[in-house]
Amino acid sequence: MALNKPLQNLGIAITRPVDQAQKLAALIIEAGGTPILFPLIEITPLNDYKQFDAVISHITDYDWAIFISSNAVQNGMPRLVKLGIPSHLQFAAIGPVTANELKAFGVKEVMTPKERFDSESLLALPEMSQVAGKKILLVRGVGGRDVLAETLRARGAQVTFAECYQRINPQTNCDLLAQLYHEKKLHGIVVTSSEAMRHLLDLAGDADWLKNIILFVNHARIAELPTQLGLKVAVANAAGDESMLTLVLGSQT
Repeated sequence: MALNKPLQNLGIAITRPVDQAQKLAALIIEAGGTPILFPLIEITPLNDYKQFDAVISHITDYDWAIFISSNAVQNGMPRLVKLGIPSHLQFAAIGPVTANELKAFGVKEVMTPKERFDSESLLALPEMSQVAGKKILLVRGVGGRDVLAETLRARGAQVTFAECYQRINPQTNCDLLAQLYHEKKLHGIVVTSSEAMRHLLDLAGDADWLKNIILFVNHARIAELPTQLGLKVAVANAAGDESMLTLVLGSQT
């Protein structure tokens, strides 16, 4: 193994949407590895935006707009900007990447968690404990997690979903990954969403090859199901591509 190429001769599959996998892929290449782009999630616009437009037509009624992801910003904000954003509306985002996307659309202040970037961390912020009687618009993709909405409602808020994109699984099988594993060209798989993990496990079934490689995840929640199944899972201790690369590198020591 080359001193400055710790991932030399190692193949790491990345299951993110292709456009979101590029930075990590570049880091893996820099470390001497071979990234294998195997998207288990593809983000696409809705076929029909009538429902979304109907929801945001009442934007002046809301106190908060919470954006779950950068995809929510990219697919939702152009329509909101066109409609006109009321000056009293406060914005929150699940993490800094999403917050920066909002700022690119002219939003000056965005509340975000400081450490972990997930629904639970957002809910832990003081402002999210003082939402009784507030109207909150939750901008997300179709069929996201409900923990954020459920908790805010339990705290007395009125929560409305504004769904502005959809996720599809572009893969129909795991034959490519199985082949690469048997050719000794696949050594780990990066999975950064629970939905992608479910797709992977559904497609792979009880395949032996999956039991012999490491699944690299960025949140303990994503690790729960594969851990229950007895698979090898490593969890990053922070968000971001650099932390994921550190996790992958650490598995080789």
